[in-house]
Amino acid sequence: MATPSTPVDFTCPGESPEPAESTSAAVPGPTESPADHYAENHGFRVPLPLHGQNRCDGLTVVGHVKDALEPLRRRGDFAPDSVRDALTGLGYSAEKVRAYRNGSAGVGFLIDIGVSPWCVEGTMSSGSTEADAFGGYPDGSNCEPPSGGH
Repeated sequence: MATPSTPVDFTCPGESPEPAESTSAAVPGPTESPADHYAENHGFRVPLPLHGQNRCDGLTVVGHVKDALEPLRRRGDFAPDSVRDALTGLGYSAEKVRAYRNGSAGVGFLIDIGVSPWCVEGTMSSGSTEADAFGGYPDGSNCEPPSGGH
């Protein structure tokens, strides 16, 4: 009888050979109340991680996104339109890029890459630009978190 294999990750170009920390949702521990099913009931909102070559490709895309946004961050341009323009300048269609105000001095963004599916989500503020590539959501058909649950 065949058993499902665990996805294999390997060191990507430009990445440290040390294993990366897992970004998956925490598994409920023995100290949690058995009646607390929050993680179980909200698992559909946890993004799917990328593995193998897709993970490496995602890290490359994240690098390009950060490089495109860094000049805006350095000059303090946190306008969603500026972020959207920088991301569409990378070749992503305007219909697949969403940028929005994130607090008083920050911008959030989401790009639907449209492959596998691929998504890049992140934030930019005066302190940093953060981005993460992921493979959509378990119960969703695109890069937006699904609503509802069971």
